[in-house]
Amino acid sequence: MKVAAIVINWNGAADTRRCLDSLVGCGEKLLIVLVENGSTDGSRDALAKEYPKIDRIEFNENRGFCAAANAGARHAIEQLGADALFFINNDARVERGFLAPLVDELERDSAVGAAGSKVLFDGDSSRVWCCGGMLRFRENVSELTGYGRNESRLPSAPFDCDYIPGCALLVRSELYKKIGGFDESYFAYMEDVDFGVRARSTGARLRAVPASRVLHKPSSSSGGGYSRPRKYANALNSVHFLKKHGNSKLWLAFYIFDVAGLPFAWLRETLKFGRGDAGAVIAKWRGLRDGFRGRRLDAAAFESLRK
Repeated sequence: MKVAAIVINWNGAADTRRCLDSLVGCGEKLLIVLVENGSTDGSRDALAKEYPKIDRIEFNENRGFCAAANAGARHAIEQLGADALFFINNDARVERGFLAPLVDELERDSAVGAAGSKVLFDGDSSRVWCCGGMLRFRENVSELTGYGRNESRLPSAPFDCDYIPGCALLVRSELYKKIGGFDESYFAYMEDVDFGVRARSTGARLRAVPASRVLHKPSSSSGGGYSRPRKYANALNSVHFLKKHGNSKLWLAFYIFDVAGLPFAWLRETLKFGRGDAGAVIAKWRGLRDGFRGRRLDAAAFESLRK
């Protein structure tokens, strides 16, 4: 099976360099496509000089994760003949031997359309960031399986899941084309949950594979896991996701945990019982409001949130 890794760079030379080095040195036969997504920090030219043999696509502006990932995927399929696509965040790096367990799962079971790695926190590789994801009756609509747990508490055998986070996602090219890739109206955040729902609607199974290990620094592009840009974007796109795919159970959970729970979250952060960032709660409220108004996330909005 011919596999192409898709890496997107946006003002992240150090992270992207570590990611590419891990892919180049992973000991697997792997094609790599680097998508330059309108960087303004000098990383465009620096990475082009350092990795001249890697296939490259360039945009002059930030198109968002979804459009950049789709462009990289099209190149990998049409120009490189890739049978499967491995989407990996530029702030992640693979361990040696990561690919074989994923490919084995696709080759072993034709019903499996996509497989995902066990993703561990970079800097604390015994702690899980995710191993697949599920739609749950809880805050934020979905849940990263295993988040925050010691990896010893996860099953060792592969298991089915509702979606695979785009941080480390291997998908058959045939399935990718069948569902039309990532929905670019998301720009970034929640697009992988949407991708998983649409993939499973075709009858494909999604499989988390704990034997495949990837290390990740979460949410580097938006400033961290509880950052204001991330809370805004995730809230806005959660509304967008529910408008497309929500049922009564998911909507009820959303109103209980995400809407009705906002005053309690604001009080918690104001009194510094949490992270002490009441502004992140306000950013989430703005995201919910704009989501219900039908606003879509774009580069200008995302940039303004980071300032």
